[in-house]
Order: sequence, then structure tokens, then C-alpha cells
Amino acid sequence: MLNTFPGTEIEVSEIKKGASKALFDGIFATGGITLSQVSVMTGLEPYVIQNWVKRGFVASPVKRVYGRAQFARIIIINMLKEALQLEKICELVKLIGGEVDNPDDDLIGDNVLYHIYVDLLSEGNINIMDESAVDAAVDKVLKEITGYDDGEKAKLKKILKVMLYSHGAARLKAESAACLATLY
Repeated sequence: MLNTFPGTEIEVSEIKKGASKALFDGIFATGGITLSQVSVMTGLEPYVIQNWVKRGFVASPVKRVYGRAQFARIIIINMLKEALQLEKICELVKLIGGEVDNPDDDLIGDNVLYHIYVDLLSEGNINIMDESAVDAAVDKVLKEITGYDDGEKAKLKKILKVMLYSHGAARLKAESAACLATLY
């Protein structure tokens, strides 16, 4: 059974620790990627991505090319949009990355956060209905993260929980729709 990396259409047989970083290393080996490549990898229409740039949710491409951080921001928004309103997602990404064009005010880089999130998912099935299981899984991943004080780690923990719950809710919504479709 094939899975996809969260927020993308990129298929993988299994999500393993470090897999998203390896994926990004391959995608960005020659530099950035074009709008059409982002569109294919995310399943988003180009106008949606351009609208997110125009609205300030994603930094503008440089010479028509998107970098790692921009791509990560796009797939994080894409992953969360099925469960959260776009405005709420934007509030969340501002907590993560501050102003879109200023990497100096980031709590954590979007691509680093995405890799941490995928590593969290690689831990196996996390029962999102059990808050203690979610806390334990997030705490395990955060123990491996260095360079953040306790307050920053507490904020990262909440951000990762929002991501887990939202991603899980979107998957449950899709399962519900598929089940409902079998009734007709």
C-alpha cells in the first residue's frame, strides 16, 4: 500500500525517519523548483499557489523558482487546509515563521518543521483520540531536537499537536466520505 508525504502527491511505500529530508535533498539538488513542479508535487492548481504568494502566506519565488522553505510552507498549508480555515493556518504559520520574507524571526524554519513532523509520523500510528499518546509521541520527537529553550519547545509541541490533529481530522473526513459513498 502506498502512502503520500503529507501535503503532497508524492507517493512512498513507507514513511521513515529522515525520508522527507532525503526527498527535499533530491528535489532541490539542482537548486529551486518551478511553479509547475510545485503544482504537480502538491496537486494544487498554480493559481492557488500564486494566490497564496500574493496574499503573503508564502514568500515570492526568486527568479520564478521556489526554494525549500517556500515548498515546505506550501505543503504545510496544503496539508492543513482540509481541516482548518486558511486564516487559522496563516496564524499558525506566522507563529512558526514570523514574517514570510524574514527568516531571522522564525521560531523554526518551515522545512525543518516539516521534517520533524514527518519524523513524528514515522513513529507509527499515533492514536489522535488519545491525548496522552499524542503527547508521548511529540515529546519523543522533541527530545531529539536541540537548540531550543523550554518555552520554544513548549510552543513547538503545541504546533506539532495542531498539525497532528488537523492532519488526522482531514484523514478521518476523507474516510468518512469514502464510507458514505459506499452507501449509494
